Amino acid sequence: MFGRLLIANRGEIAVRIMRTARRMGIETVAVYSEADREAMHVRHADKAVLIGPADARRSYLDGDRLVHAARETGAEAIHPGYGFLSENAEFAEKCAAAGLVFVGPPPAAIRAMGSKAQAKSLMERAGVPVVPGYHGEIQEAGFLKRKAYEVGYPVLIKAVAGGGGKGMRRVDKVIDFDEALAAARREAKAAFGDERVLIERFVPNPRHIEIQVFADTHGRTVSLHERDCSVQRRHQKVLEEAPAPGMTRELRAAMGAAAVKAAEAVDYVGAGTVEFIVEGGGALAADRFFFMEMNTRLQVEHPVTEAVTGIDLVEWQLRAAAGEALPQSGEPRQPRGHAVEVRLYAEDPDNGFLPSAGRIEVLRFADGVRVDTGVEAGDTVNSHYDPMIAKIIVEGEDRAAAFAKMAAALDGTIAIGPRTNLPFLRALVTHPDIVAGTHDTGFVEKAIAALTGGSVSQAAIAGAAASLIAGAQEAAAPGPAAWRDPWAATDGFRIAGEAVEEVALEVDGATRAARVVSDAAGTRVSVDGVAGDPQAVWIVHAGGDAFAVEAGRAARVRVVDQLARALEPEAGGNPKAPMHGRIVAIYVTPGQRVRPGDRLFSIEAMKMEHTVKATAEGVVDAVNAAAGDQVAEGAELFVLRAGEPVAAAAAK
Repeated sequence: MFGRLLIANRGEIAVRIMRTARRMGIETVAVYSEADREAMHVRHADKAVLIGPADARRSYLDGDRLVHAARETGAEAIHPGYGFLSENAEFAEKCAAAGLVFVGPPPAAIRAMGSKAQAKSLMERAGVPVVPGYHGEIQEAGFLKRKAYEVGYPVLIKAVAGGGGKGMRRVDKVIDFDEALAAARREAKAAFGDERVLIERFVPNPRHIEIQVFADTHGRTVSLHERDCSVQRRHQKVLEEAPAPGMTRELRAAMGAAAVKAAEAVDYVGAGTVEFIVEGGGALAADRFFFMEMNTRLQVEHPVTEAVTGIDLVEWQLRAAAGEALPQSGEPRQPRGHAVEVRLYAEDPDNGFLPSAGRIEVLRFADGVRVDTGVEAGDTVNSHYDPMIAKIIVEGEDRAAAFAKMAAALDGTIAIGPRTNLPFLRALVTHPDIVAGTHDTGFVEKAIAALTGGSVSQAAIAGAAASLIAGAQEAAAPGPAAWRDPWAATDGFRIAGEAVEEVALEVDGATRAARVVSDAAGTRVSVDGVAGDPQAVWIVHAGGDAFAVEAGRAARVRVVDQLARALEPEAGGNPKAPMHGRIVAIYVTPGQRVRPGDRLFSIEAMKMEHTVKATAEGVVDAVNAAAGDQVAEGAELFVLRAGEPVAAAAAK
């Protein structure tokens, strides 16, 4: 076994790998970019090496720098985690050339499964069922459009080298094909350096069920059973569970055998995930599942498999990479109990799930659940990398118990700072269709209205205001034995009657007012006529403000100093950057008229591309950014005005 391991990744997966390595007596080496100097994975490692600037292409994706860091620190092996270089055959070869063990499959297996088109052809030859579509080499746009027509709409355009939903677009009508193809290619090029795509038939009512496989260098490959990852948004997994709802022993055996066959076809070694689309809309059938792709790495959702099998998959990875045989013989036992995982992200579900960034002021999790995280209170979520804050994993004796435990775990979670998807997750795990297990991969889009929106109640906001106002008065009062200056007292004492005042508040940036009534009996606070009980809601204090926490939502309540308050300029109507990110395309030029719905620009943040469209009619007077620019959230990118283009006005 290795004595020292370099982890070529960051965040929660790096911390997760360190946990197992430390238990096995292996020293760990972290790598970090300039943006991650104070990151948790750096603090948890035995050694840490700076490998470059925030730009991942010049740090975490630079294989030469990583290999140099490993040799410089005396590491014997490199674990790539998931993402970044975990499925990069060239990087695996660089490791081998430098005398380092790559904790992953052989480069040939990565290449075979790295191309979706090649993998599907290989699976067809191996007898594994695949989704009908075009997986060839011709990439001319008109040809692909004809193939989509032959396959039949709706279709999926998918990046050949892709994964995680990047470079993927669903197209329902031929009129939308060209724009979707261009966007998929751009996103694929940015994420994988390869803009090639394939076309697949869209399977109706699809379930996404994947099989965890493992292989050693002694010729043994096993299936560690399935995970259901059908709860997705834009093809990004949101919730995972094991075992899959509705799974039968017969279907589990059939899918497990197909997954093992897929791994054996490429002489696989280590941990891998074979992903299948299963036709839903009724009972799961053993003849209605299709190979999608194989991820040649450890998956984000691996903890649910660990929970129902009792196996530490990272330990198995390290032992397989060291040449050891798999630590059990015979077929793995059937899953025990039920496990559920959700992904807590820094994003705003009420605003199109736009990524969020900033300092985490409060981060607390419920007791008795597994939390895999790469951040803690005081850390900053930046815009350079994936916005995941944590994975929350629970176990129950059955599915109902596991989902009830997850709802309670989310109720006991507080995340204050960047906007998060916590209220979305809370609504998700309690939705009747999810609880009943009748959902498919299109569930989130169909139920989005029920899963987003809403606000913290007036009673909770008033309670937070009361905790600030009444609490400050109580804190200022001296003890019972101390002399009290009657002119300095803030207890609202009057010889007769009561004192009433209005206190200015800011609630999530909006101006509000609290009515404060004080008399000899104490102080009572109300907002918009609703009385506030500071003990009635979950109130958290941070940075001098109070946060009313309710059903995963947190409203920031601040008492405004009227004398210090400065007038703010009136908000303008010019299009602004909705987040920190990189401009990937500008669609308009100065002098051009735009109408509601016209595309203005596309911005890439946290590895996803977002297109911003005009919300009002006007003329572009100026464009303040160009493709490739890094821009800050709120940056004014265009100047729009009402009226006609200059050329049109001159013609009149």
